[in-house]
Amino acid sequence: MAATERNAVVTAATWRTPLVIVVCGCLIGMLTFGPRATLGFFMQPMSREFSWGRDVFGLALAIQNLLWGLGQPISGAIADRFGTVRVISAGALLYAAGLIAMRYAATPFSLDLSAGVLIGFGLSGCSFNLVLSAFGKLLPPQWHGIALGAGTAAGSFGQFLFAPFGVAMLDNFGWPTALTVFAGLMLLVVPLSLALATRPSDSTAPVTEQQSFRQALAEAFGHRSYVLLVLGFFTCGFQLAFITVHLPAYLVDRGLPVQTGGWVIAAVGLFNIIGSFNVGWLQNRLPKRYILSAIYLIRALTIVAFISFPVTTFSAVAFGVVTGLTWLSTVPPTSSLVALMFGTRWLATLYGFAFFSHQVGGFLGVLLGGVVFEKFGSYTPIWWLSVAFGVMSALVNLPIVEQPVARAVAQPA
Repeated sequence: MAATERNAVVTAATWRTPLVIVVCGCLIGMLTFGPRATLGFFMQPMSREFSWGRDVFGLALAIQNLLWGLGQPISGAIADRFGTVRVISAGALLYAAGLIAMRYAATPFSLDLSAGVLIGFGLSGCSFNLVLSAFGKLLPPQWHGIALGAGTAAGSFGQFLFAPFGVAMLDNFGWPTALTVFAGLMLLVVPLSLALATRPSDSTAPVTEQQSFRQALAEAFGHRSYVLLVLGFFTCGFQLAFITVHLPAYLVDRGLPVQTGGWVIAAVGLFNIIGSFNVGWLQNRLPKRYILSAIYLIRALTIVAFISFPVTTFSAVAFGVVTGLTWLSTVPPTSSLVALMFGTRWLATLYGFAFFSHQVGGFLGVLLGGVVFEKFGSYTPIWWLSVAFGVMSALVNLPIVEQPVARAVAQPA
């Protein structure tokens, strides 16, 4: 009977071919990641209008990163248990509400609530993390590598599109209109999510996949390689969030026009498309732990080169290009390692906990960036902290063992 029901579901959903699933998932990743990657450009105009320091805006986006990470394992567990559509749709609606509320934010508290709480929890429900988990559940194995790379690259393409678009909106229409337009675009995620509908979990899964939520967590956090992977992912969040939020202001401080920051962030997004696809291809040919270690080390060396010489338009764009090649390219091997070690039954949940570590790093990167700048008038200490974290993560990933966990006996559901 279970096989008959499964066949009926497949027949009813024949429009959801692998290509349709990948395209719709990539569009969701593009739409959800794009506006979020432009929020750093709102820091200076909003701070000028309301006489805020950078620490005020930094705190709001730090809260966003933390709650995005905190909500990710919860959203992942709900999606794993009850299916993906409701979670992504609810997340998109929260995201849109946060953008609209941010448009009317006039106090630090209202900014924390809108840009921090609403957008943070919204992202946890509709970002590319759930898209990648849906890909792992819905697509045949031969599609996994390219789909993970494409889904990650789509987020970067959204960054590439929205960075100059956001700057143009700010220059021509002002920040309130830009936020309103972004909120309207976020509603497109709801119909697109239908293509990523996954089956609620049931007892038809293979015996080795029948784990409870608690058993899955105990197994993962008792596994040394998973813990190392989670610790390394912290650095990714710290570096990405700090650069996304504070790099535009850093470039303006160095005498470059605000448009330069837009194109640098766009370059990061554009070249991460190349980086994500390359890593998607490489992870089928090289050990994933070596790929991750190399990414973190290259990032650290790139930052050292960038801050060691005078900042010019050329050096800023070059930094964006090299950084883009390693930007989100940690995501495919990290997600793949979680699936390899523990299977796909609780993939969204376990990757969600890894992503929480990523977002704790993001929280600290954004928050410390604002606090340190207000105290010292410089971002230099945070740049060097990013370098130290990059070297640490390069070393932490090397001992990871790339093989499924050993399960001596089947665990009951």
